[in-house]
Amino acid sequence: MSSKILIKFAEKLKKLRKERGLSQEALALLCDIDRTYIGRIENMKRNPSLEILNKIAKGLGIKLIELLDFE
Repeated sequence: MSSKILIKFAEKLKKLRKERGLSQEALALLCDIDRTYIGRIENMKRNPSLEILNKIAKGLGIKLIELLDFE
């Protein structure tokens, strides 16, 4: 069972990625992470580190705090 924070993060990441018209693989390339990692995060199979979160924020062109704001 996934925690509420992982669910919220997965939903936010998927929303932001789709708003930018990016596939999981395209976002992973922008973030310089393994091409399957974004899918694992969105499916709540991975709990990303702070370093990965920062790479994702940069790949999306937003600040880390924006990525973690679930309101």
